[in-house]
Amino acid sequence: MIRDSTNVDGLSVDTDLFETGVLDSLAFVELLMHLERAFGIRISIEEVEVERFCSIARIAEFVTARMSLEDSRRREHGTWSVGSASGGRGADGRLD
Repeated sequence: MIRDSTNVDGLSVDTDLFETGVLDSLAFVELLMHLERAFGIRISIEEVEVERFCSIARIAEFVTARMSLEDSRRREHGTWSVGSASGGRGADGRLD
């Protein structure tokens, strides 16, 4: 999403997206909404810290950890289902 919507040359996974101007406050909010929709996660206001989202690598770390946490919660509460926000994973956690 970020690479497709920017014209920044040399954008690496460690590039600071705020310092380079790739993300501003509006783009940041749009990114958060996109991450929630695309990965079926919820990002609470308490989790919104610029440092967590300053680079593609940091965003990937956050999303991976958040998905793992939410998958665990779904398993604990028996709300796991095929085609859920988990990305089409079955009860055993494997992709369908």
